[in-house]
Amino acid sequence: MTDRIENKKPRKKAKIMIVEDHCIFRIGLEALITQEDDLEVCGYAESATNAWKEIPVLKPDMLMVDISLKGKNGLDFVKEIHEYDRDLPILVLSMHDESLYAERAFHAGARGYIMKQETSESVIEAIRSVLEGKIYASEELTINIMSKLLGHSKIGSAPPVHTPVHSLSDRELEVFRLLGEGLTTKEIASRLNLSIKTIGTYRERIKQKLNLRHSAELVRHAVHWAEVSD
Repeated sequence: MTDRIENKKPRKKAKIMIVEDHCIFRIGLEALITQEDDLEVCGYAESATNAWKEIPVLKPDMLMVDISLKGKNGLDFVKEIHEYDRDLPILVLSMHDESLYAERAFHAGARGYIMKQETSESVIEAIRSVLEGKIYASEELTINIMSKLLGHSKIGSAPPVHTPVHSLSDRELEVFRLLGEGLTTKEIASRLNLSIKTIGTYRERIKQKLNLRHSAELVRHAVHWAEVSD
């Protein structure tokens, strides 16, 4: 009796596009994803401008986006993508403190936020959760968000710590972060494709919100914050 051979169609893989300007990290992320039977990297972009060119061509099932991109704030890019296609899920992968950036990312339209320092298993879990239509956040972040919604009423729990930096807008926070990395006003203007005058206005707003008296104090504060955040 001849055994019947069943022809099974290969399982369709979810196509993931990586928007990340750090080459080494991007390569490592691609290697991690391609190990999975149900996932594949369909392409990548180093900037929001390049991503906009590739998305209609590649038609990814999900985007993985870094907040720090060349020429554009990653949060602005997430907002634009969300407005362009609300059904395209976005997972933000970032080295920046989730207490400052995660909620901003969710408000922008992301469905997940994970720190780059997380384990490989956590990254794959985040990818699959977002692809399944779920929201992904770390346990600590989830507790903090729920504590806010409940008015910090959980017995034995301390409310999330909020500093004056939390009051900065997305763009002000970006300028503050770049100041902390040692960039001048001219360099920040070039990086963000804004005028020097506009960056000067953001600097003044940041000084007011952080109660800083002069520019030297602003730069010292930004550098210290960047060091502590890292």
